[in-house]
Amino acid sequence: MTTDTPTRRAAVIGLGSMGSGMAGSLLRAGFSVVACDVNPEAVARFEAAGGRGAPNPAEAARDADVVVSVVVNAAQTEAVLFGEAGAAAAMPGGAVFVSSATMDPAVARTLAARLEATGRHFLDAPMSGGAARAADGGLTFLASGSAAAFAKARPALDAMAGTLYELGDAAGQGAAFKMINQLLAGVHIAAACEAMAFAAKQGLDLRRVYEVITKSAGNSWMFENRVPHILDADYSPKSAVDIFVKDLGIVQDMARVEKYPVPVAAAALQMFLMASGAGMGRDDDASVARLYAQVSGATLPGKA
Repeated sequence: MTTDTPTRRAAVIGLGSMGSGMAGSLLRAGFSVVACDVNPEAVARFEAAGGRGAPNPAEAARDADVVVSVVVNAAQTEAVLFGEAGAAAAMPGGAVFVSSATMDPAVARTLAARLEATGRHFLDAPMSGGAARAADGGLTFLASGSAAAFAKARPALDAMAGTLYELGDAAGQGAAFKMINQLLAGVHIAAACEAMAFAAKQGLDLRRVYEVITKSAGNSWMFENRVPHILDADYSPKSAVDIFVKDLGIVQDMARVEKYPVPVAAAALQMFLMASGAGMGRDDDASVARLYAQVSGATLPGKA
């Protein structure tokens, strides 16, 4: 005798480049997915793909076993949970909130404590991998939380993740790992942009530079991933400058509390701040190379 497997129910809050891919991965895995976003066009695209839209986080979360929040920062996460029409009060008892925003670990711990006091679970689960991996279910999650939170979230994580790191039994540990990643990522992007603008200043063939460096010890994942944006003069935002203004700013705040010096990250933050101040904040983070070109007179491909 067989019984039907009950439909798994998920909510996704935020349908940007990452959230839309994650919602699509959940749909393909057989979840019933309700999603909301401040952009009605994003919701319409999701509905056309087979999901259901909701006007706010509370309506999206009302019947969900797992609520996946894919917003930009801690303030937005708090609003999703506890703001007007927030998800926290609407979530069923025992449901899990999967927080994927990059944030200060101390804030993740505070949000987790507030939600867990209501009888719901909180999984601190920032992710890495970019929009393409989000779309194909191949993200890396840096997660921490209680055993119950992991158990409740695991089917959804299996649908969205290529790699899942279980990094501790309390919220904040996943966030801390993510900030180490973001420190390195921001520094590597700034260094790659500095190097390519410097190569342009030397009059080098930049495609040849890319070919040589990606086969040499100076390569990094960020060099290999971001430099093609420079070569193609394509600064449409795969990941925006302002993301690293935020994330390296969090690194600075954490380091200041610990009285720990982070001079290399601080220098990288200044480059992202200058690029943002020059009007490139919403452009691709490889735009730091454009800033170097502007101040040095180097010529990059296309319009700098």
